[in-house]
Amino acid sequence: MVSEVDGSYQAGQLGRQKVKTKLRKRVDFARFCDDRLKAGIRRKQSADFGGLHGIGNLGGGVQVILITSRLAKARSLSLSLHHVLASAAVGIAVIVGLTGALYWFSLRFAADLKIPLVRELVLAAQKNETERSREFMQQNLNSMAVKIGEMQAQLTRLDALGERLSTMAGIRPQEFRFSESPGMGGAQSTTMPPQNLTLTQFNEKVAMLSRQMESRTDMLGLLEAQLFEQAVKKKAMPTMMPVNAQYNASSYGMRIDPFTGQQAMHEGIDFVVDVGTPVVAAAGGVVQFAGFHPQYGNMIDIDHGNDLVTRYAHLSKVLVKEGDMVQRGRHIGDSGNTGRTTGPHLHFEVRFRGVAQNPAKFLLANNPQYPQYPVAKAK
Repeated sequence: MVSEVDGSYQAGQLGRQKVKTKLRKRVDFARFCDDRLKAGIRRKQSADFGGLHGIGNLGGGVQVILITSRLAKARSLSLSLHHVLASAAVGIAVIVGLTGALYWFSLRFAADLKIPLVRELVLAAQKNETERSREFMQQNLNSMAVKIGEMQAQLTRLDALGERLSTMAGIRPQEFRFSESPGMGGAQSTTMPPQNLTLTQFNEKVAMLSRQMESRTDMLGLLEAQLFEQAVKKKAMPTMMPVNAQYNASSYGMRIDPFTGQQAMHEGIDFVVDVGTPVVAAAGGVVQFAGFHPQYGNMIDIDHGNDLVTRYAHLSKVLVKEGDMVQRGRHIGDSGNTGRTTGPHLHFEVRFRGVAQNPAKFLLANNPQYPQYPVAKAK
């Protein structure tokens, strides 16, 4: 009986002890909350005071109070502005990184995942990339086509220029096959393996080849101009025999005048021919004079340019008039016996700037077999 009373008493004591402990905890918690509330009020008052006096909270932040039934005391956590910004930046970086990783993973393993939406996105991206590549290649092909067209036009000009130059140089066109590609060949190199050209290298090669063709065209054009000038000068030089004569009766130089018997200068060559023999122009030019002269008889002067003039005298007939353009070898008159002469012949002169020159120097340039006789004395 006594033991049951003692047990009941002890149980009552333990119950009262637990109640006291709970009451004490609640009192302590209430005091803590009251202290925190007072501290918050003081802090607010301090902030209001600083705001009224322009002080402000320079190091402001956020204070978090954690209150749970499991904690004997409440805990506080202070967060400054730097902590908030750093946390936000870390969060954004994590989100961006996860998004990029997900995007790469989706593209990398899109074929294995077999997700319709992802596959459609990948196909759309590949289609856009293919379209951009195709447009880029088409632009390069268009530019190369323009360059190739220019080069083809230059090749056509070079072919025509080469044919003209070969004709002017006296080379037969069959010896130069301008319309055919030249033969090239050789063994493949064993020291350096062949390499494919990149698009950049190909464009550089085309541009360099175009510049070289333009340079060659200019050089050949200059050569053509020089050859043409030489051909014109050659045609303008009185190197053609004016009559078909085997010998001359009197050459250029000092001789005994057949009329006075005195020594005098003979300024031309006398070709002995019958009356009516055709006389041709020794070179192309313009008829400067065509008419009668007291001493030369019927006479023709032809201006060949470069201050060169040829004279054809003692003619029986004149077939041109002043101002006529005559070509080399044109029939301009017939030989005769007019003027100061002892018999039928053609008197031929070459004058440079009005001064008589030896016609033999010009005739020998085109007629190496032109016979040279000593001065013949008139009978």
